[in-house]
Amino acid sequence: MTYHVIYDGNCNLCTTLVQLLENLDRGDRFRYIPMQDETTLQQFEITSEDCEMGMILIDADQPERRWQGSDAAEEIGRLLPGGEVFVGAYRAMPGLKWAGDRVYEQVRDNRYQLFGKRSQTYQSNYPSCCGNSPS
Repeated sequence: MTYHVIYDGNCNLCTTLVQLLENLDRGDRFRYIPMQDETTLQQFEITSEDCEMGMILIDADQPERRWQGSDAAEEIGRLLPGGEVFVGAYRAMPGLKWAGDRVYEQVRDNRYQLFGKRSQTYQSNYPSCCGNSPS
């Protein structure tokens, strides 16, 4: 199974996490699309406004299966080797998922102030097969 990860290619935190995921996965399951690549996003019927609500994970085999925001982060974690146990425990602990969702929203909304903004959009070493031409 392959998944498309749509991330903010101008966000220092987002690109650092994508680079970490690239090192863990080596392109085995995940392919990456910066949210600045509007041409590729159109192929998935995703707008810039959609991207402002957080990272998006798309099942390449069933593109209608999508996760966004903290749900996307959890699903990525679950798909990593051994991740299902940790994500399951996180989701099972009372109040932890709610708190995690709130933290995600705060970081999402303040990512440039907290972690800075790149001068150039980060392009993954494992781009989506659908193209990778930022606009």
